[in-house]
Amino acid sequence: MGDTLSQEEIDNLLSALSSGELDPDELNESKEKSVSNYNFARPSKFSKDHLRTLEIIFENYGRLLSTHLPAYLRKTVQVEVMNAEANAYSEFANALSNPVLLGVVECAPLEGSVILELASNLGFAIVDRLLGGGGEPLEKSREFTEIELIILERVLEVCTSLLVDPWASVVELEPRLERIETNSQFAQFISPSEMTAIITMNITVGNVEGLMNICIPFSCVESVIDKLNTKYWYSTMKEKDDTSYQEVIESLIDHAKIPVRALLGKSWISVNDFMNIQIGDIIKLDTKIDDELEVYTGNIKKFHALPGATSDSYAVRVTSIIREEQ
Repeated sequence: MGDTLSQEEIDNLLSALSSGELDPDELNESKEKSVSNYNFARPSKFSKDHLRTLEIIFENYGRLLSTHLPAYLRKTVQVEVMNAEANAYSEFANALSNPVLLGVVECAPLEGSVILELASNLGFAIVDRLLGGGGEPLEKSREFTEIELIILERVLEVCTSLLVDPWASVVELEPRLERIETNSQFAQFISPSEMTAIITMNITVGNVEGLMNICIPFSCVESVIDKLNTKYWYSTMKEKDDTSYQEVIESLIDHAKIPVRALLGKSWISVNDFMNIQIGDIIKLDTKIDDELEVYTGNIKKFHALPGATSDSYAVRVTSIIREEQ
């Protein structure tokens, strides 16, 4: 029924044709449909929503890196997620240079391995900093020595362990740094035609800036690919924040010790009287016996109370609570 014209629409159309406002040839022109090319040899298995969720996950990961790495490097570390894109693994491998710093991470219970590529200038700057230098990269690139690789292995192990929390809403990871490769020719860990998600992060250590690329094969996240969407990720994150985090914070607050002190009164005396004060001297306060005392928790006045005693100890009895609005 949507293609049927009313009598009024027919009259308007005939009027436009007779007056020349409408060209009949224009009605015969067919509108071209937009066609997008699809490469069947390299099907895209990561949707835009998957890539967006990975960006959010690694933004959280970047915040953890910028918090934990300064404790080891004693330098400010800034991490920013640049982009996330889907490419065949062959494109990622062909873009690697020599020397290269690749960390192969086994992410149980997921199958396969995730690859962390750290720029070589950042690697040399980290080694220089950990050995007491200022954290400057080499002027001329060279191969990493065995001692330098052992030092970098410890740093990459820290980076690997930080993957647990950002992925907690998707899967409970048990990441483990399997090995480090420095030669791009031996970087054929998966099939060249395998589709991967590549997350590019810009890392600044002091004055040295470089990139970290995280290569995630589709076969590695295929079992949890349905959970890699923003709706699921935000819902699980909110549920976790409303339950576990709240319970932990309340538990910590419940066991926190806060000093409580009752102020008997105030008085002013001269420095001369203070220097000559003796045992048995009486200092007159600005409060009376039946006046309520001010009770402080920390430095905040919280209660009014009356003085007294219990057994052999001094005590106060709370008479009123001071609210914030008061």
